[in-house]
This record gives sequence, structure tokens and C-alpha cells, in this order.
Amino acid sequence: MSPRQKIDTGVIYAASAFVIWGVIPIYWKEALGGIDAVEIVMHRIVWTLVFAIAALAAWERLPKLYEALTTRRSIMALSVSAVLIAINWGIFIWAVTVDRIIETSLGYYINPLVNFVLGAAFLGERLTRIQLIAVALATLGVLNQTLSLGYLPWVSLVLAVSFGFYGLIRKTVAVESLEGLTVESIILAPAALGYIAYLTVTKQGAFTHVNWMTDLNLVIAGPLTAIPLLLFAAGARLVRLSTIGFLQYLAPSIALLIAVFIYHEPFTTAHAITFACIWAALILISWEALRRDAYSAA
Repeated sequence: MSPRQKIDTGVIYAASAFVIWGVIPIYWKEALGGIDAVEIVMHRIVWTLVFAIAALAAWERLPKLYEALTTRRSIMALSVSAVLIAINWGIFIWAVTVDRIIETSLGYYINPLVNFVLGAAFLGERLTRIQLIAVALATLGVLNQTLSLGYLPWVSLVLAVSFGFYGLIRKTVAVESLEGLTVESIILAPAALGYIAYLTVTKQGAFTHVNWMTDLNLVIAGPLTAIPLLLFAAGARLVRLSTIGFLQYLAPSIALLIAVFIYHEPFTTAHAITFACIWAALILISWEALRRDAYSAA
């Protein structure tokens, strides 16, 4: 495969991941609408674990999983990241099911800016002048949304901060993406299985109590979680980080379009001002990344 083919393949892989993440609200809303968000998350954990272990076995990577499970530092770090991703999944799915997709979109637009702040705070990375301006613009956007709503846009902030800290922890752990996701699922699985068993015995849950299609849709939540992660990991190995940076805006952009044009969530003047601040911030950091790549290539 030529260098050009590698880049094109990487872009296809990464873009596919972000498109799936962008359209996934439709799945949670249409295929699993009416089911409690906590139950969906519990099934997502269990079926992600099943799918991930099957994938690791097929690719003969189970020894790497064993290594991660027997490394104390990895287990401690991945225990924290497991809790963070469970919170992120839960808030995201709940927000989608109660018609707050626009807030989830805002959260994932903010996330790259949160990453800059976390990198400076915990990894000793220095914020450039452009990045500082971008963070200030994002802060103005959040303040505008707070004043217009009368309360802090907590859904957006929890999603951005939880995923930011999740990424920070995973960055410091020498475990590949699929093995890490599997370990996280193993850590969360006892609580998830216990909750599913309780719902099944008391007949309060949807699984096995509605119809076979609902059961199948809950099972599909596993591969829907793992497949885009695998596509993203494959793409990230083949293209520049700056390219990934541009592609990552596909997911919140698609989600925003879905919220406004499919589910007709209100997009007010206040939303327009807030998103304009965030988009201006993202344009600045994207321009800086392009300029940096141009200098490095010269």
C-alpha cells in the first residue's frame, strides 16, 4: 500500500467511526426508545464485553488482555476510566432519549478544548496564545448558554469533562484501545449483570419482557460500541493527528443536524451565539494545527 493509499484508507476508517458516533443518537432513540437509560447502559457494557472478547480471540490478542489484567497500574487506571465512560454513556443516552441531543453536540464540540486545559494542568503541556483565546471563546459560549437557560448547561459540561478525563487516563496507560475497553467492561460487568438480573427477575426491564427485536437491539449495543472504536484506532495509526482533529467534528455536527432537522429540537438565538463562540474557537485551533503542519513539512 502506497503512502497515499494509507492516508486515504486511514481517513475512511476514522471518518466512518465519527459518522457512526454522529448518527448513533438515532439508534438509541428509535431502536431503544422508551427503555430506561440505565438499563441500556448496563446492556451496552455486557454486550460490549462479549463482542470485545470475541474480537480479541479472533485476532489472537487474548495474551495482551491477560497482560493488562495482571498489571496493577493498568487495572487501577482503567478502573477510574471505566467509571468515567459509564457516566459518559449514561448521560449521553439519557440526554438523547429526553430530546437534548443539541446539548450532547455542544459537549463534544467543547471536548477538544477541555483536552487542551487538561493537558496543561496534568501533563505539563503549554497552551499557545491561540489555544488560550480558543478556551476563552468556549468559556464565553458556556456563559452565554448559562445566562440564557438560567442554569449551567450541565449535560454538555459533564459529557465534555468526563470524556476529557477519560482520554487523559487512557493516554497514560500503555494498553491498546480494544484491550482497554475490554478491561473496562470486565470491571463494570459484575454491577451490570447484577442490575440486569434484578430487572429480569422482577420483570421491570425490557430484556426478555418485550419482544425479540428489543432483545436484539440491546445486544447490538455491544458491537455498536466496539466497532467505531476499532475503526478510529485503525484510522489514527494511518493519518496525522491534525487530520483526526478535523474529522472529530463530524460526530457533533451530524448530531446537531439530526437534533434540529429530524427531531426538531429548538435551536434558539442563544444557541446560535453559543455555537458561534465554540465554532470560532475550533476554527482558530484548526488553523493553528494547519499552520504547524505546514511548517513541519517545509
